[in-house]
Amino acid sequence: MATAPQTLLTVDEFLARADELEGKWELRDGVAVCMAPERISHILTKSAAVNALAAAIRRAGSPCQALPDGLGVRISARSMFIPDALGYCGPPLPPDTREISDPVIVVEVLSPSTAPYDQVDKLAYFSLPSVMHYLILNPDTRRGVLHKLGQSGGIETSILREGTLRLDPPGLEVEVADLFGAE
Repeated sequence: MATAPQTLLTVDEFLARADELEGKWELRDGVAVCMAPERISHILTKSAAVNALAAAIRRAGSPCQALPDGLGVRISARSMFIPDALGYCGPPLPPDTREISDPVIVVEVLSPSTAPYDQVDKLAYFSLPSVMHYLILNPDTRRGVLHKLGQSGGIETSILREGTLRLDPPGLEVEVADLFGAE
């Protein structure tokens, strides 16, 4: 990952410059960070996760949407993450939307360069009142971790190996294997 030499940016300043940036960038504590090119296993897992969430949404008859990476999630005035996939259950989005302020489900696929950040720092997704589930998927082991907001307001963590995953709210059921796609 590279960082752009600059003064600290706010999310609004970052978004205003977004069209000038080549590649995929996140804003971390005011610093624009370019993401490394992805491995095919990362890309295939991202795609499978979006497809699995979309299928679960259809089965549930939910008004939610499964969205692929590219949209930002503002964590603070100086941090915006770009998740690999997300579940959004709000009103229709305008075509020029660049950020989702209220995702319900956030998915990150681990890569060697971002694993520590995804596993620790991105728990900040839970600073948003809408986030109920944060899935971290490991394409190498085909295992994952689900962090979810518990009834008491604390974060509950479980390991995903196989079986059916219940994401409630919004009332979705997803087969863990489907999050990773075909072997």
